[in-house]
Amino acid sequence: MIEEGEHGMSESSTRSATAVVEDPAGPPMVRVEGLRRSYGTGEAAVHALRGVSFEIPRGELVALKGRSGSGKTTLLNLVGGLDTADGGRIVIDGTDLSTLGESGLLELRRDRIGFIFQSFGLLPILSAAENVGVPLRLRKTDPKEREERVALMLGLVGLADHANQRPGELSGGQQQRVAIARALANKPALLIADEPTGQLDAETGLAVMQLLRAVVRSEGCTALVATHDPQLLGLADRVLELSDGEIIEH
Repeated sequence: MIEEGEHGMSESSTRSATAVVEDPAGPPMVRVEGLRRSYGTGEAAVHALRGVSFEIPRGELVALKGRSGSGKTTLLNLVGGLDTADGGRIVIDGTDLSTLGESGLLELRRDRIGFIFQSFGLLPILSAAENVGVPLRLRKTDPKEREERVALMLGLVGLADHANQRPGELSGGQQQRVAIARALANKPALLIADEPTGQLDAETGLAVMQLLRAVVRSEGCTALVATHDPQLLGLADRVLELSDGEIIEH
């Protein structure tokens, strides 16, 4: 992922409400059009997103950068169907989120989106394998198929030998690898990661980001990853920056 200014483009020429990339392979995995989200009312209102538009082609890992409070988490929550915009349109894998009710959004999150959080979000009483299997249990996947998929995912993230350990017995980097395996368990079309290396040291964080880069390729999914680490930004196919509620593309 890339720091701004490295491509010789001025801020005035790159700042735009639209950051659209044509995808010759077909419709994009993510299309966001004129997205607006505010908190509060009147003079106290905070305009987190001001008409944000962008597309993410299928198979890309796109990094989202921006200072603290710039709206990165707000944008991720909206794209993931966890929050509702004040205006604009979000289309995920051909589905317009505005056409879905609560049950439809739940099904979308369960079946087509994998989430990775800074805090790992693992259930402490479950083993690594059981944590990875949670999304498959929610989908009522056949037990044998579930067991095989869990083993495959733990192997993919290099934790096959830690399947029976609980989160408290694992390092921070290992816990985040379990979280990545869990996010991939249901074969999502889209991965959404909010500062996935935020609680890790630099070396472990880089290893986790390299793993994300590799699994996006091997699993054929698309990823939108919020991060502030310049070293990690270099692993993305593209970088989008949120500034003053608008998108700048690098």
